[in-house]
Amino acid sequence: MRIIIMVTVLMLALRCVGQEEQKEAVVRFTFEDCINYAFGNSYERQSLELTRQSQDLSLQQSKRDRLPSVSAHVSEGFSNSNDGSLFSGTAGIDASVSVYQGGSIKNNIEIQELALEQAGMELQQYDDNLSIQILQAFLTILGNEELLKYQEEVLNSSYEIMRQGAVKFETGAMIESDYLLLEARYATDTNNVVDTRIAIENSLLNLKMLMSMDASTPLEVIFPDTADIAQLSVLPSLEEALSAAESYSPELKMGQYDIDIAGMNVKLSKSDMLPSVSVGAGLNTGHSGWGNMGNQLVNELSESVSLSLSIPIYNKGNTRLKVKQSEIELQRTQLSLANSRFILRQTVTEEYYNVLSTYNKYKVSKLSADAYLKSFEAYNSQFLYGTITAYDLLSQQLGYTEALNSYIQNKYSFILQRKILDIYMGKKITF
Repeated sequence: MRIIIMVTVLMLALRCVGQEEQKEAVVRFTFEDCINYAFGNSYERQSLELTRQSQDLSLQQSKRDRLPSVSAHVSEGFSNSNDGSLFSGTAGIDASVSVYQGGSIKNNIEIQELALEQAGMELQQYDDNLSIQILQAFLTILGNEELLKYQEEVLNSSYEIMRQGAVKFETGAMIESDYLLLEARYATDTNNVVDTRIAIENSLLNLKMLMSMDASTPLEVIFPDTADIAQLSVLPSLEEALSAAESYSPELKMGQYDIDIAGMNVKLSKSDMLPSVSVGAGLNTGHSGWGNMGNQLVNELSESVSLSLSIPIYNKGNTRLKVKQSEIELQRTQLSLANSRFILRQTVTEEYYNVLSTYNKYKVSKLSADAYLKSFEAYNSQFLYGTITAYDLLSQQLGYTEALNSYIQNKYSFILQRKILDIYMGKKITF
């Protein structure tokens, strides 16, 4: 009876804790709510967004390199000599514009455009990885909550069996060792419930961390309709999955951007071998002595126009070195993309077969859990009528508990693997 008292006190304590938590306003989130909240509050994602904005500014600046540059200057001076003192000054406006720079301005603009698109792909890649982590945490919570529901049913059944056993033990219809087994089973089932509730709280804490939500915020996930497992089991062919993954993959697109940028850098380095042409113009005036200061705009005004041609001849091989290095970098990015494509195909293929494997395990474990449930119910009835021992009943209950755990684990493992495959294929996760 001491075990019953201890267990009862423990359960009451857990309920009191739950009631205290309910006093605060509970945030109830669907999976889509979790994703949206995470995207809006993730510090790392905000940092990536700022990087993208900074790259956009770099693009705008590269386009301004086509515009003329204008500057103004004013100077005043004083000199003193044996001939006397003299005030003098100059003022003017100068402008210059690059006519041709070997294509460097155009190439740099294209590089900045590619870098901006690449920054967008990096953000998409982060979103996909974060979605997978949130999905895993979300499904872990759902799996534990479903397990908890069954464990509480088993616990209620264990309590009823123990209560019946107490009556039989007091009347001499059951030996003490059998009754102690019933008490131990009830204590174990209670501990399973407590462990699962703790696991749910830990998973909720992990989910809050992934969403950048304060750990003290009461959070409850809304159970989606995951009953239509058969629809999830409908798969495209492996080649269709691979083709969709290659077409969507942000990582492959980023790799292609690396190749395009490296190709533009080859052109950019070669532009240093070409001549450059620029045009300049100026409007200047000056005065010598205070007497000429009022007439300087009329008498001292001068205009100038210049055309500058610069032809590179020899710079100790630095330009050719830059060209060779940029060509090597281009080859490196091409190899990197080929390797990324190879790894992606391997990953998607493994994920595809994981989906098939977990689905088959789910089907088998569901049949096993249903069969053990029917058997446990039958054994329970036989125990109440005294036709089997407590050991026989508890053995069957243990088999049902193990089958139930396997069923729930395989069910949510299949959902997880199936949804991850959808992410690889560029599909939005929905429930």
